[in-house]
Amino acid sequence: MRDYSVTPNPNIPFVLRQADSSFLVVEKPSGVVTQPGKGHEKDSLLNALFVDYGNLLQNLGEARGWGLLHRLDRETSGLVLVALRNASYEHLLQQFRDRKVQKIYWAIVAGHPRPAQGVIQKPIAEVVAGRKKAVLTRTGQQAITAYRVLQESEDVSLIEARPKTGRLHQIRIHMADLGCPVLGEDTYARGVALPRVPRLCLHAASLSFLHPETQRRITVHAPWPADLKGMLNKFHLDEPRPEDAGQI
Repeated sequence: MRDYSVTPNPNIPFVLRQADSSFLVVEKPSGVVTQPGKGHEKDSLLNALFVDYGNLLQNLGEARGWGLLHRLDRETSGLVLVALRNASYEHLLQQFRDRKVQKIYWAIVAGHPRPAQGVIQKPIAEVVAGRKKAVLTRTGQQAITAYRVLQESEDVSLIEARPKTGRLHQIRIHMADLGCPVLGEDTYARGVALPRVPRLCLHAASLSFLHPETQRRITVHAPWPADLKGMLNKFHLDEPRPEDAGQI
């Protein structure tokens, strides 16, 4: 077997949502980190992908993130885009830089965001102090999140969020600043009393991009995760559907 830089691990769960010779779109469950790091050298999503795609990802190398084009927080579930070839990586990376990649997240948040539809534009900076976190500051990087309320119940709302930029914890900190933190939030809730939930109620539900070879737009969906369906029942919310996504 080839000596890989990332240790393959077949025991890490994920769902392959779409694949061809240029890319993979995979669904990561909550609780799995996206890439190896301290304390997670062998149990990340990338470790799982090296089982079947190790040769291609190894060829991309560390400088290209072993093919990873973006990351999700450990607590967040949903879609991740991975390149399988150098040319595909560069093409897709440029799409991220040009904001041609469209991402939709679903979240259950505390309270009722007002206005019910809007765009949050507050710069974010990363702070490393024990664990990485984000702070809102005028000296940070531009961060833009469009959102809209899909449903409301007595104490919570189901929202759709479309981040236009990709800052650390962007949706989490923007919604918290609006006074409506994501349920399960333990970093940015700032004293807001949140209902008990099994994990962070944030899911990367849709990913749309131009195919790096054909230029045809590809849109991939991941349904509401099974481990959060009980939260919909608890708060009397209907399951969101990708085909109902609106333009915001």
